Amino acid sequence: MIELIPAIDIIDGKCVRLSQGDYGTKKVYNENPVEVAKEFEANGIRRLHVVDLDGAASHHIVNYRTLEQIASRTSLIIDFGGGIKSDEDLILAFDNGAEMVTGGSIAVKNPELFTRWLDRYGSGKIILGADVKDRMIAVNGWKDETAVELFSFLDDYIHKGIEKVICTDISRDGMLQGPSTELYKGILEKHSNLYLMASGGVSSMADIIALDEAGVPGVIFGKALYEGRITMKELYDFSS
Repeated sequence: MIELIPAIDIIDGKCVRLSQGDYGTKKVYNENPVEVAKEFEANGIRRLHVVDLDGAASHHIVNYRTLEQIASRTSLIIDFGGGIKSDEDLILAFDNGAEMVTGGSIAVKNPELFTRWLDRYGSGKIILGADVKDRMIAVNGWKDETAVELFSFLDDYIHKGIEKVICTDISRDGMLQGPSTELYKGILEKHSNLYLMASGGVSSMADIIALDEAGVPGVIFGKALYEGRITMKELYDFSS
């Protein structure tokens, strides 16, 4: 069964959501991300995707204290991303409760460092972030597109030992128009053993069920939950 992974995106220590990565569309859903995380846990959720949006924009971790609060007050398994650009950032994330970290921009801009992390910490701890617009990789909080094509990017890092990938279709993120299921099918046809986490566009439990039926191992979602299109009861019923 597909793994349910709610997202908590953080700006100024608050739980927010953006549309298509545009910081100008910020909407605050809760002043206290710990409360949100506790509610997820109470409804059967075991995994959490935490994104430091301030960090993504600043090129270094900013909201590590919020990460520590969530990690210390829940038993959720947290993967953390946003602004991890150095060894110090990586250690800060792990020291403050992240069990896994996601690197996207760093994997494009400094592949030597990212590969060193993969070799040092292993594929269970290091997740590749593949943020995509028109099948091209985007970096720096999605503000900058690159000339790196998605499938060659994945091929390269899977060859280096990556086993977990979060693939976000930027054009769909926060738009509640459904995920890029065909894109994910295409990735899994090439890499059937990849632990692929689909991200972006989920609008309902029907979308999650469709991804499950397509064989996608994990799904990250946020706005549909915060907007009431997916209820906590639906999550609990699905995962129990």
